[in-house]
Amino acid sequence: MLEQQFNLLSLFLLMENRSYVSLLQIFLLMLLSSRNYSSQLDVECLKTIKQTLKDPRGSLTNSWNFRNTTDGSICHFNGVECWNPGENKVLNLQLSNMGLEGEFPSGLENCTSVTGIDLSYNRLTGPLPADISKKIPYVTNLDLSFNTFTEEIPIGISNCSFLNVINLQHNHLSGSIPWQMTILDRLTNLNVAENQLSGPIPRFNFSMAASSFAGNPGLCGAPLAACQGPGKKDRTGVIIGCVVAGISVTLLIVGVVIYFCLRKVTVKKKKKVVLDNMWAKHLKGVRGTKVSGFERSISKMKLSSLMEATNDFNVENIIGTGRTGTMYRAILPDGSSFAVKRLQNSQHSEAQFIAEMNTLGGVRHSNLVPLLGFCIAKKERLLVYKHMPNGSLYDSLHPTDAEVRHVLDWPLRLKISIGAAKGLAWLHHSCNPRILHRNISSKCILLDFDYEPKISDFGLARLMNPVDTHLSTFVNGEFGDLGYVAPEYGRTLTATPKGDVFSYGVVLLELVTGERPTNVSIAPDSFKGSLVEWISYLSNSSLLQDAIDKSLIGKGYDNELLQVLKVACSCVLSVPKERPTMFEVYQLLRAIGEKYHFTTDDDLPMLLPSADGDLDELIVAQ
Repeated sequence: MLEQQFNLLSLFLLMENRSYVSLLQIFLLMLLSSRNYSSQLDVECLKTIKQTLKDPRGSLTNSWNFRNTTDGSICHFNGVECWNPGENKVLNLQLSNMGLEGEFPSGLENCTSVTGIDLSYNRLTGPLPADISKKIPYVTNLDLSFNTFTEEIPIGISNCSFLNVINLQHNHLSGSIPWQMTILDRLTNLNVAENQLSGPIPRFNFSMAASSFAGNPGLCGAPLAACQGPGKKDRTGVIIGCVVAGISVTLLIVGVVIYFCLRKVTVKKKKKVVLDNMWAKHLKGVRGTKVSGFERSISKMKLSSLMEATNDFNVENIIGTGRTGTMYRAILPDGSSFAVKRLQNSQHSEAQFIAEMNTLGGVRHSNLVPLLGFCIAKKERLLVYKHMPNGSLYDSLHPTDAEVRHVLDWPLRLKISIGAAKGLAWLHHSCNPRILHRNISSKCILLDFDYEPKISDFGLARLMNPVDTHLSTFVNGEFGDLGYVAPEYGRTLTATPKGDVFSYGVVLLELVTGERPTNVSIAPDSFKGSLVEWISYLSNSSLLQDAIDKSLIGKGYDNELLQVLKVACSCVLSVPKERPTMFEVYQLLRAIGEKYHFTTDDDLPMLLPSADGDLDELIVAQ
């Protein structure tokens, strides 16, 4: 466009006054050259970022292709927003939660027009550059949260005069907050929570919440507790000294007692370990038993291979336990891994079990954990599954280490909810024979390397066959994990598709609230009910939005969070007929997450003609 305007203007001037043509042509050529050079800088900026950062997930590798660098080409890159779709000028870089590794990308200085940078939820480390103001001079929003940046906050950040928002929470930053940052008169939001900062908090020209500075034991001053003066510190030291001296003798006595107690506990644990895998010792005589496999690599195995890969099913290799059995991690000599489940108290005959496994071995879907094989050794029933490296959804949402949970930002939680709904809807509506899971929980939703959800244990639910409605795979007559069970189970002993919908609804509530199904940490101490009961209380009080996980609020997802919360509420309605089907749940969630393009047309659940009324009357086998 600019070239066309240049040619037209030159022609006009040539007709009007030839004496000005040369001068204006030179000026316009300089302008055009400057524009092209500036656009090329942004291309070089992105090239440098791609080259300097490790990208194990392929978030950039699969999208940032520089074979075509015509105007507007980079605007289609993953995480890149341009000022104008037809011009290679970067406005915002949104590279959150892409698994990127490395240090702060120095190439950003070539993105001369960028105003927003979001590198949160990655694995970036090292110090922030001292000359950061030269690299991001015009940035207004900077989000480096949930990485592992180290050392001090550079004083040079105070020269980034356009900054409105700075989010540095959950890194390993140390030292003090530079007082020079108070001169940033456009700054309205600063979050440095969960670092290793110390010293007084500077006085900024905007109101600050204590949560923005929490998790830094060394920080003091408003909005945190006041800093102590030297005199007070001295008095505190004397008091502490007296207390320490006073309890030293007590600690010595307690230490001796603990020592002898631990010796007894250790002996008990050693005995328990011996008992826990004693069953495996009895299998040594049948180690040559073949593993029946549904894949070529498994079909060549024998029981001895499973025992060697699990160190004779040693308790140290246990990766999960549940009502259906115990899961072990198995590692082959070539480094590959899979999971082996020992079924608990299976009552099936060998012929029934083999028939069941042959059926389940053919069940394949992108959101199901595939059954790779099985082995019958004496009374033991062993199932071989593909190993999921990121464990269960429950472990990610409710970890013992608080850092793990923050990996699951809202887009990732939404992706997991859609994938799990897709897999369960396929089991209900498209699988042949159709399968009722009967034990849906966040513990049986496993996560692969890319956090794609895979439903496990579906083979241990009943098979929904319109002709033969016995529960041939139901194990132990129990009613699933506490907190996920539909209320009608206790009254009718009837397992239905709407029961699975209820259980899945509880999983949705976990994703939106971050709370456990049986223990609501944000509820008052007087509340002793379940998560579903807490949601019901908030809904009746018009306070439903108060249930949303506070770590997700205010990040641009509030509307999506509320929509998914409403879907979850419809799933956990007390009357089964009022709940949606899993197909309807999947369609609702897919529409909410449409802009993220999480799903493809592969393995989409389809409504097959069936008599759903017949499925509502299946009685749980005892």
